[in-house]
Amino acid sequence: MTQATRSEAQQRADEIRVFRREADRLQRAGVLELSAAQAAAVAEYHRALLAGYAQRFDIDQDVKAGQLSLGMRVASLLGALALAASVLFLFYQFWGGLPTAVQVGLLVCAALGSFIATLWLQGRDHSGYFTKLAALLAFVCFVLNVVMLGQIFNITPSDQALLAWAAYALLLAYSCDLRLLLAAGILCVIAYISARTGTWSGMYWLSFGERPENFLPAALLLFIVPSLLHRRRFAEFLPIYRVFGLLTALLPVLVLSHWGGASYLDLDNSVIEGGYQLFGFALSASAIWLGARRGWPEVINTGITFFVIFLYTKLYDWCWEIMPKYLFFLVVGLLAVLILLILKRLRTASLSSGGAR
Repeated sequence: MTQATRSEAQQRADEIRVFRREADRLQRAGVLELSAAQAAAVAEYHRALLAGYAQRFDIDQDVKAGQLSLGMRVASLLGALALAASVLFLFYQFWGGLPTAVQVGLLVCAALGSFIATLWLQGRDHSGYFTKLAALLAFVCFVLNVVMLGQIFNITPSDQALLAWAAYALLLAYSCDLRLLLAAGILCVIAYISARTGTWSGMYWLSFGERPENFLPAALLLFIVPSLLHRRRFAEFLPIYRVFGLLTALLPVLVLSHWGGASYLDLDNSVIEGGYQLFGFALSASAIWLGARRGWPEVINTGITFFVIFLYTKLYDWCWEIMPKYLFFLVVGLLAVLILLILKRLRTASLSSGGAR
């Protein structure tokens, strides 16, 4: 229990609640009969476990508490965004009238102060909501620090700033168990790797978005490396890495399948677009297969979403102009039914293999 994170503790509490309901049903049906001593031992073990989790993490022990926590998460996110915007506009409102020394001092104090406040809150805020608010504010202050110090001392903008922002966001995410800052750090990593890839091809780093293929190395890194590094600790972060890795690969492929002129390949646009369309189908189908094999629902859902997008966009290119509209939408509807049938077969096969194991 001492090594658990808040999300792991909440998952365990939810599992205990489901176990209790199912055990009651089994006892009423006469399927499961526990002696009084066994039932008391299980109840005492769960009570002590939940009490420890509640004392350390302030977890939701029932459905009503979970519903209230959802509202608190939304409120903490909106509050963090509002405070971050307030800090940003406050700096720009009075920035021009301050001496350089005061500007530097304010930037340093804001970054250090918000970081110290985050660490202080982390040890006292068992719910995690105020920690999330402070951590996001600390990240914004750090980004503002780097940007404004660069302007003050006339430093040439560099993609190295993205690396610093990514490291800081990931530090806060892993220290405070925050998925929002993990996503911010991942986005900074994607931008940095893509910018580096662009500079290796000779373009200015801020122009990396002009070539969608610059994003593909970052996609491969995000999908593979975290699975090698994470085992049990922070395992709940892995789906976020996998989804961002797939999105970073599939979105550029989708763009290139309709805009071959943005590719590095020195081929005819129609050839490039056709090749990336086939690659998009293969990549999304592979994601579905891999997700089903490994039990990764987020990978399955992402793969299915993009497979359908590739299929429907290709169908539109082929049939929209030559088919009557009613026939086009009839074909789309029949394809949707076909996809449902295929997914149902895959689901049945997955359940059968799971039962066999």
